[in-house]
Amino acid sequence: MWERNPLIFLLLATAVIMVGTVVTMVVPFAYVNTERDAIDSVVPYTALELAGRDVYVKEGCNNCHTQTVRPLVAEVVRYGDYSKSGEFVHDRPHLWGSRRTGPDLARVGGKYPDQWHYQHMRDPASMAAGSNMPPYDFLDNRLVDPQLTRRKMAVLGFPYSEEEIAALEGKTDMDAIVAYMQKLGSDIPWREQAKTTVTGELANPFAGQAGAIAEGREFYNSSCAACHGRGLTGGFAPGLAGLNYSDQKLYTLIHDGIPAGGMPGFAALGQERLWKIVTYINSEQVP
Repeated sequence: MWERNPLIFLLLATAVIMVGTVVTMVVPFAYVNTERDAIDSVVPYTALELAGRDVYVKEGCNNCHTQTVRPLVAEVVRYGDYSKSGEFVHDRPHLWGSRRTGPDLARVGGKYPDQWHYQHMRDPASMAAGSNMPPYDFLDNRLVDPQLTRRKMAVLGFPYSEEEIAALEGKTDMDAIVAYMQKLGSDIPWREQAKTTVTGELANPFAGQAGAIAEGREFYNSSCAACHGRGLTGGFAPGLAGLNYSDQKLYTLIHDGIPAGGMPGFAALGQERLWKIVTYINSEQVP
């Protein structure tokens, strides 16, 4: 029998493995990186974004962060709409990754203002309490090479202008990686499609409760203080002391966010946490 012949068995096993490899790896790679599944709104990287992508790879960010949201309810609720293959048509190679030591970044573009990303790269723990991400403040001291970026744009076939290349003069690797962060997921309108808004009359179920105020302070410190400062004192976002908004208005602002001001919505925190944050903030207002 053939299974008793080591040479034949080895050849057959190799053939099976090769077929499996082609079906599960080679074909998907070839399919994703073609125009067949392109999305019209997904455009090539700009010169600065491409430089930032290279910084992202060079610093090993893809070892800790994935860039793909799987079509699972828990993933979509946490990160946003699941990833489509056409989003990666301009990636050489794609950076889907397989480990999430840090959160997925496929939908991070436009979630925070630029200043948030600058501060987070320089001092991650100041923006995300308990983060084990190392600081990347040294990126402020490395300049982008315009001519190298020009060659990379040409090799990849990405459109660019001389004015765009000239604008890279004086740009740092920090500027570049922030531009790249803001690109991720921003080419498709998933945020508008997934947006929920508060309607109708709302009543704070925790108004004036001491326990809710204490919990709300903790939730505020973990989710809001990075921008608005501990104790509502302000940071690169305005302080909240003296706000004097009604519970309903404050809840709606936190829930929906203020896109024009760079503030994301925090609906994912859930109603109970949002109301407790509202309770804490309004407990600190001066009558």
